[in-house]
Amino acid sequence: MRSFLLLVALLVAAGAAALAWSFAPATLAVGPPPKLVRPSAHPAEGMRLSALPAGKMFSQAVFAYRGGALGEPRVFAMTGILVQHPRGTLLFDTGFGKDVDVQVRSTPWLMQLLTRYEKGTPVAEQLRAHGIGPKDLAGIVLTHAHWDHVSGIPDLSGAPVWVSRAERDFIRDGGVATALVRGFGDLPYHVYDFASGPYLGFDRSEDVFGDGSIVLVPAPGHTPGSIIAFLALPSGKRFALVGDLVWQKEGVELPAERPWLSRSLADADPAGVRRWIVLMHQIQIAMPDLVIVPAHDSRVLERLAKFPEWVG
Repeated sequence: MRSFLLLVALLVAAGAAALAWSFAPATLAVGPPPKLVRPSAHPAEGMRLSALPAGKMFSQAVFAYRGGALGEPRVFAMTGILVQHPRGTLLFDTGFGKDVDVQVRSTPWLMQLLTRYEKGTPVAEQLRAHGIGPKDLAGIVLTHAHWDHVSGIPDLSGAPVWVSRAERDFIRDGGVATALVRGFGDLPYHVYDFASGPYLGFDRSEDVFGDGSIVLVPAPGHTPGSIIAFLALPSGKRFALVGDLVWQKEGVELPAERPWLSRSLADADPAGVRRWIVLMHQIQIAMPDLVIVPAHDSRVLERLAKFPEWVG
């Protein structure tokens, strides 16, 4: 019995040590960069961007990326990004909707246990106050279909929901990870297949308006159909909306992935996530003026124009 207890103790200690190690600082290996040519873009005059904060979650840096400090608070923003273009207005993700309290209670118990959040003004309400309704949106473009990115879809009933084909399949077959959006019923999906050719090291892309101002690329990993949206504004400013490829900007800057515990809970394909983190790190070096916008990094999002103000 004593030998058995000793073995159990050793196994527990080894497991604890391995878990602790998974939070330790570790940067991803970065090989020689691919040949990256700055893409041309001809955004139309009047194109502009605005952020619509719609709530927040509270976490710590230690859970966001390897090397993050234990006890260092991080606010995870729940924000929609509105892009107006003369050919159509797009909303990237929705932030928290008006029914977020009910939605949180429908998530798995572990998620509820780990979720501490604060509601904001729903995106639909902010838009409505300035005369913008669901019919004025060409689409809600999802970076991916997890609950905190789709929460506000019912508030914008009738607006087309843009998803990659892989993410549409994930919505249908993704189990608890996409249960919320499936529960919204038969949404007016607009499914795209990245028919516009290579872009900045990505094999395929979707040039939404054909002018290089809004280009979507596939970045499967966090979910099977996750995307990154590259935006080019008339002022010359460029942004990359990376969704949950990383939760905080350090993920791309270092570069570093999420610790094992966070990866296990959040990422469908951690190897895929690592691949795109490294590529975005290389793109950032090649294009230092490109603003990388993780969906939940409040420090980055707070520097964007806040609706109803705009950057163009």
